[in-house]
Amino acid sequence: MSSRRAFIAGSVGTGIAVAGGAAYQASAATEGKGSSTAGRDHVQGATAITQVYGDGQKFVAVAVEYDHDVSSRHLTTSTFAVDGRTITGVYANDSAERGDRGKNGRFVIVELSPDDTGAALWSTGGGGGGGGGTPTASPTASASAGTAAQSGPTLRTPSATVTQTGSVYTTTGRRYEPDGTALTTDKVVNPVVDDFRQLTFDDPETGESLPYNLYVPRDYDPHKKYPLVLFMHDASVVGAPVLGPLVQGLGAVVWASPEDQAKHECFVLAPQYPSVVVEDDYLPTDLFDTTIHLVEHLTDQYGIDPDRRYTTGQSMGAMMSLGFGIKYTDVFAALYIVAGQWPAEQASPLAGKKMWVHVSEGDTKAFPGENAIMKVIKAEGTKIATAAGWDAQFTQAEYAAAVRAITSQKAPVQYTTFLKGTVAGSSGGAGSEHTGTWKYAYSIPGIRDWVFRQSR
Repeated sequence: MSSRRAFIAGSVGTGIAVAGGAAYQASAATEGKGSSTAGRDHVQGATAITQVYGDGQKFVAVAVEYDHDVSSRHLTTSTFAVDGRTITGVYANDSAERGDRGKNGRFVIVELSPDDTGAALWSTGGGGGGGGGTPTASPTASASAGTAAQSGPTLRTPSATVTQTGSVYTTTGRRYEPDGTALTTDKVVNPVVDDFRQLTFDDPETGESLPYNLYVPRDYDPHKKYPLVLFMHDASVVGAPVLGPLVQGLGAVVWASPEDQAKHECFVLAPQYPSVVVEDDYLPTDLFDTTIHLVEHLTDQYGIDPDRRYTTGQSMGAMMSLGFGIKYTDVFAALYIVAGQWPAEQASPLAGKKMWVHVSEGDTKAFPGENAIMKVIKAEGTKIATAAGWDAQFTQAEYAAAVRAITSQKAPVQYTTFLKGTVAGSSGGAGSEHTGTWKYAYSIPGIRDWVFRQSR
């Protein structure tokens, strides 16, 4: 079930459907009328709810289902307790999903802080993004192209124990009293992530087998033509479960959110690479070509517009996107490059391409690498709009203004950079400048809007 809530940019916790729990804290419960029974006798179950942020999927709420509609105005943060977690809001809803405000219904939504130690579900097992030679602690990043990761990333199943600690009132006035019984979540809802299909492409040309995630527009009409966005993950996700590209950050799921789909209905393709595709030798494995073959296969299978196919990726995925722009010059209408590079001496086919390139000025490989590419394509006559020193901590309004300023130049290439230190947090260093870039870069709506304005 997809979240209805808006994408909001912010700190590293930027992600899908964030909202302040305080908005849901109701006034103190008043004494209800009617009969009173133990709450556990009326509980039907508890569902864990997740959310994808710029730094990965987190466990952010529990939906407790009752046998009758619950009055939302009587609920407060003291009505429930969740072991080891901080409750930020409690309200009722008519479905097991988070909402903008309380609504009487059978479900009580207990919102949990995404900053809790136990909130994170995704881990690369060592950090780092890999690809592009940027310093990183991840053993995956140092793997040679074509080899499997040395230690795989992990995706933890969310689970929590919730206890009703205050009275719950139904809309008919019945009072369900707490009795101290603990309830463990037995179901999981992953907004947006659950809307993707998991499939495998067996490439008859290369012999490679490539798992992938595919989002098909909710109201897909085979008689219409739709854009397609290809997202490719960084090397730290190599060897992950097939859901890896969907839960490691916003690069895939952001395009499939209800808000983005309402503006730009499209297919979203997110392959899960079993091995590193390209490293600092810039000699891609067969999975490079297999990815293009998959795009063409899906274009033939569905109503995908070949003039509105877009590629994007971070680190290794950004390198692949640049490589596609050089080798497969007519496949994609636009490229969104996040923290990646390619040898400048091979970059001349990128001249005239429609690209948005984004990198951190503290990224010791991608930043100088992109500067070199810009120099080459500018010499080839490409007009480049440049905006340096964006602050990753910009508000949405500031991002919107910055996007308007650069796109007003009407250039085919937009080159934007994050000011050094604004993505890295307290850890600092070139590695965090690299991996920190995509924690923010995919949360800027104006860039996504620009991508969809491009056609081949």
